[in-house]
Amino acid sequence: MRKYLPILILILIASCKSRQDLLATSLHSENGHYQAVIEIPAGTNAKVEYDKNLRLFSTSLRNGKERIIDFLAYPANYGFIPSTYSDPANGGDGDALDIMILSSTLKSGDIVEFVPIGMIKMIDAGEEDFKIIGVPARRELRTIQAENYQQLSENYPGALNILETWFSNYDLEDNTVIQGWGDEKDAIKEIERLRLKL
Repeated sequence: MRKYLPILILILIASCKSRQDLLATSLHSENGHYQAVIEIPAGTNAKVEYDKNLRLFSTSLRNGKERIIDFLAYPANYGFIPSTYSDPANGGDGDALDIMILSSTLKSGDIVEFVPIGMIKMIDAGEEDFKIIGVPARRELRTIQAENYQQLSENYPGALNILETWFSNYDLEDNTVIQGWGDEKDAIKEIERLRLKL
C-alpha cells in the first residue's frame, strides 16, 4: 500500500488542479444566453456554496456548524451568475450575483442557460443583495411559462408571494428587508452592472 501512496497523492493533486473555476465561467453561453451555476437544488435545505479556492461545493458553516435552513426548503434552484461581482465598496455583499431558477430540481454544479424575468430587491444583513429571477432558456426545463415579469406577475402571482415570503423568513438572524421587485429590464441592467470587466 505504501508504494501506491505517492501515486494516489499525485492523482489527488492533479484532479484538484483540473477543477474548473465556475466563478470565471462565461456570463453568456455559445448560444448567447445568460448562464447560471446552481449551488442549492430546489426542495433542499442545506445552504450549499461554491468555494472558489477549493473549486468545489460544500455546506456553508455558521458558528462552526453546517448551515441547514430552519424553514421551508428552497422554493427554486439557487445559485450565482458567473463573471459577476457585487462589490462591497459599492454596498454589495462581495459575491457573484445571486439567482433563483424557476424549474424542476437541478443539481449542485449544473450550469444552466437562463432568461432573466425579474429581480427581488433586498437588503440582507445591511448589504444590498438583489436576487435575479430566471427561467431556463430550454423550454422543456421550465415549470413556469413566463418570458418576462409581466407574465410572471399576471399568470403566477402566487410565485411572487412565495418567493417574497420565503426570503423574508428563511434566515431571521440576517434581518432581511424586501425593497420591492424589478422587471426583466431591471434584472438585465443589474447583471450588466455587476459584470466583471475582463
